Amino acid sequence: MKLKQVVMMVLWLGSFLPGHCSFAQNSNVKINWISFSQLNDSLKVNPKPVLVDFYADWCGVCKQMERSTFEDERVVETLNKNYYAVKMNVETKDTISFGNQIFVNKRIKKVNPVHDIALLMASRKDKPFSLPAIVLLDEKFNAEARYFQFLDAEAMEKILTKEN
Repeated sequence: MKLKQVVMMVLWLGSFLPGHCSFAQNSNVKINWISFSQLNDSLKVNPKPVLVDFYADWCGVCKQMERSTFEDERVVETLNKNYYAVKMNVETKDTISFGNQIFVNKRIKKVNPVHDIALLMASRKDKPFSLPAIVLLDEKFNAEARYFQFLDAEAMEKILTKEN
């Protein structure tokens, strides 16, 4: 066998070892995603930081983060232990009651309609709304950070544990 074939075979066989499998990162433990109405009640009872993941069904990067970053055991554990995690489809038609206010999707009849609560929390000055959009808030619901790009598990874990 040629050296290149041997190396390829060793790499391929190594992919089946525990800790190297593509499915080894995925466990049965999932993020405890909640809605904004559940968040409203939860913050009153037990204040803690919040991560909001805004997504749309057509967003490929959002789906990639769902399959990788949000399936990583470290990320799942950190979010479930230290944060409330809210996931919201920005194109929802739902009326959302949060913090004594009502939020609707006024753009529902437009192409790619973005809900008012997403526009309020994840818009940037002089830039169009874009996805993915991750918003981190403190216990008092003050925005601490916003991210508008793919975040792998390592980057997300550093952000969540404030190791930047």
